[in-house]
Parts: sequence; structure tokens; C-alpha cells
Amino acid sequence: MKKYTLMAIFLAFFVGAKAQETSTTPNQNILHDYQLYQKLNQSVYDSKTKFHSSIRGFFSDDAKLKTAYDSIMNSGVDTLNKRSWVHRKLFQEHLLQFKSDDYNIYADFLADFQIGKDFQGDRNTWLNTRGFQVGGNIGDKFSFYLNGFENQGRFPGYVDSFIAANQVVPGQSFGKLDRDTKDWAYASALLSYTPNKYLNFALGYDKNFIGDGYRSMLLSDVASNYSFFRLRATLGSVQYQTIYAYMLDPGAPKLAIDRRLGDRAKWMAAHYLDWNVSNRLSLGFFQAVTWADAEVEGKRGFDFNYIHPFIFLRPVESSQFYSPDKMRLGLNVKYEVLQKTALYGQFMFDEFTAKEFFAGNGYWANKWALQLGFRGSDLLKVKNLNYLVEFNTARPYTYSHFDRLSNYAAFNQPLAHPFGANFREFLGMLNYSYKRFDFQGQALYANYGLDAVGTNFGKDIFKSYESRSVDYGSHVGQGIGTDLFLMQGKIAYLLNPKYNLRLELGGLIRQEKNDIAKNNTSMLTFGLRTSFRNLYYDF
Repeated sequence: MKKYTLMAIFLAFFVGAKAQETSTTPNQNILHDYQLYQKLNQSVYDSKTKFHSSIRGFFSDDAKLKTAYDSIMNSGVDTLNKRSWVHRKLFQEHLLQFKSDDYNIYADFLADFQIGKDFQGDRNTWLNTRGFQVGGNIGDKFSFYLNGFENQGRFPGYVDSFIAANQVVPGQSFGKLDRDTKDWAYASALLSYTPNKYLNFALGYDKNFIGDGYRSMLLSDVASNYSFFRLRATLGSVQYQTIYAYMLDPGAPKLAIDRRLGDRAKWMAAHYLDWNVSNRLSLGFFQAVTWADAEVEGKRGFDFNYIHPFIFLRPVESSQFYSPDKMRLGLNVKYEVLQKTALYGQFMFDEFTAKEFFAGNGYWANKWALQLGFRGSDLLKVKNLNYLVEFNTARPYTYSHFDRLSNYAAFNQPLAHPFGANFREFLGMLNYSYKRFDFQGQALYANYGLDAVGTNFGKDIFKSYESRSVDYGSHVGQGIGTDLFLMQGKIAYLLNPKYNLRLELGGLIRQEKNDIAKNNTSMLTFGLRTSFRNLYYDF
């Protein structure tokens, strides 16, 4: 990590120029962080204008969005430079920032130092993260972003159990995880090129998100980073995005033909068409196909049958005489009912048999997922009080396949909802910002069915659906019926808006119970935190 930090500093000095405060460029990527995006609600969900809100992360190419984002990034900044250099670097500016007419580059040291106590498990928790970020633009067409983190930590019991079962720190990476104190590294990168106002090309090792909710049933940022090439094309009220991704699956059985192949992998081609029908109504059409990178006979690699950047891949997948690949189709809808309130929803088809569906017999292969929600800002006319209420559900065996390498997951985590399938979830969130104080509260209830030893009732999407325990009478919650209650709150004082340097106090109450066992967590945390990123521990 030290060498990466030195490289970042060297890069900034190599570019060389006088440090000064700048606004964002039209091509700059706005990192996808839920708290930050909530602060952009009034610009994103504005019934007077059209905006493609379901394709994230955003680029600062919309004038109103750029103005709102610049306002957040420059909150409390002394534009007259009356403060000392040390004060400005700690509380107002990037650690290094250089600008000329041709480029704008910044670099920061990132830290996440936390201490906590799990009172139910009588367990001390802590996190020691050191990292860096380097970003900026060259001209008005090319932008880039890079970060890296070196981490050690001790988690509460329920997160520790997840890591032991899945051999990955949620949303991050693998490492030395077979001990009480975990040790892992994590990095992200994105190169973006915008040749004109109609096209954007991006090459990344990062995540993607489609939807207007906190969760996504189509494509979320729950799983670890993966390599991808992404194209976005905008023409009038239509924006089209295609993603070609390469993902690892360390939990899949290794190939006996060549041990040097290492972890098994999969490919994904995902296409999304978003149409702003009016200032209020948006419709999005989604499809994704996943396939294994290597077969028993040897390397298959990227399937150029899916290279065509068009929305209809189903005929291509079906045209192959025997296709081991898996296609999924989805719909995203948003309607802005009021100036600051939007209704949204998603529906994802994994598999559908009309005859069995209308028979109402709970056929296992009728697999689908649903999301309904509404969100808004200035609740009860209180400025900057943002809210979200959401319902999510997925039928048993949704997102799974007969081969785990073509299921809908990356690095031992789902690509959609963190619960996998066979669940229903209700959640609500409140966010409020006052000057440099940020407040966030969340309440969640979920019901799902777990598997006893030797059974498969459809929650674990890494199990082959050919090992299913039911054919008919399949329903959400089958198996070991389990209830999850979770409440958490955070209070943060923002020290530097440029890279979200803040002091944060958090509390969490979690109860998971069924007829067999009960797992409770009550904890407090306090820390010095930085960066904009979504890491989900609400499962």
C-alpha cells in the first residue's frame, strides 16, 4: 500500500501546477454512495426536467446535477483562501490538487479507523483501513479514478459468520480470512472517455447499479468489484447502456485439466435501455446473460455471439442448439408523482412457464423478483430531509442455475439482492443534513427460508436448482422460516467534503430468529472515516 500511495503523490507532482479549488468537469464520474446520492435528490427527481436516474453512477454532464454536486463538494470552502494551508488541506481541499487548462488532477489519503463493541456477543470490533485515491480529467473528454485500500479488522459475529461461509469480506475482497482478525486488500479503477455528447466508453474494475431504490433486483453494487467494459449512448430521451463483464467465482470446483487456471470465472453481457417517456415517467428494459468461462473440455472464453450491442439477446442465446447460458429479463419503472416524490419499481423474470403459472400450483420454475418503493426529499417541508420506503421479494430459486458458474453472482455474492432469493423485505430510510452534520436512520424487516442440512429450498443461489427440495407448492419463506429485524443509525460530522472525511458515531440492533436458533447483535461504533462507497452490512 505504501508504494501505491507514493505513486499517487508522484503522479500529482509529475503533472505539476499550482494547487487551487476547482469545480467538477462535465465528464467526471460521481462515485455511487447512497448518502451522497440522497443529497442530489432534488436535482435527480425533478418533474420539470428529464434525467436518467436509474443508470448509476452518474456523470456530471447535466448542468443542474453538476451545480448541486459542486455545491456539496464546496460546502464550507473558503474561496478567498484566508485560512492557513494546513486548515484548508484538512477541512476544505484535496490533499493534492493540480489544474491547468488541459487537466485537473487530485489525490488524497483515505482512512477508515473504527472501534466498536458488540454487547450481545461481548465482542470488541475494530477496523484499520489505509488507502488512497487519485482522480481527475485530461481535457474535457477523458477522466479517470483509482483507489486502493489495505485493511485489517474484527467484525461482529453475524458478519464473521458470513465471511467464514463465503470467504469474502462483504462487497470487497478475499484475503487472510481464516482468523479472528481479518486482513484483506481492495481496489477500484475507472477510465472514462466521452468523445461527444452522445457516447461514453468506460473501462473499469468496479461495480454497476441499475435502479432508483436502495436495493436493486436487476443489477446492484452488493458484490465485489469485477472487470468490465461499458458503453453508454444517449439520444434525446433515450439512454442505452451495455456492459461486458468478467467475474471470478472462487467457490466453484476447480478444473482437473489444469490447476494453473486458478479460480473459475464467468462472463456477463448486460443491456439496459432507459426511456424518459415524459418529465415524470421513465421506463427501463433490462436483460443479462451469464455463462461459464471454462468448460470441462477447456477454455471457452468470451462468446462473441453476445458482442452485438442490441437489446434483444434472447434469440441469440436460444439459437445455440444446447445453451448452458442463462438469460434474465427485467423492467424498471419510475414515476415522479410530485415535484420531490417519486414512485419506482422493478420486475425481473428469471424463468416463466405460463401453463404452470396460471394453474396457481406454486411451480418451482416460475422464478421472478419484484421491487416497489417511493422516495423523496424535504419530508414534512423540512429542507434536506430525504426518505425512502421499499419492498423487495424474490421467489425461491430465482437467480440460481443448474451450474453455479452461470448463476447471477460474482465472487460468492449475489449480483442483485444480498439475501439471494426466497425472501421478502420491508425497509425504510431517513437522511438529514444540517450544515456539516449528517444523520441517517434505517429500519428493516425480512422473512426468508433457510436450508437444513441436505435440503435446497431456494435461498442459496449458489446451489444448483436441480437439487431442489420441492417441485410444486413452492412459496416465499419455505424451509426454516426465519425473521430478521434490523435497526441502525449514524451521526456524522463532516470534516472535509472533498473526500467525505468525517467523524461518525453509529449504532446497530439486529435480531435473527427461527424455531432452531436466535442470533442477536447490539453494537456501537465510532470512527474517523473517508471516501464515497457503498458497503452493505444490513443483511
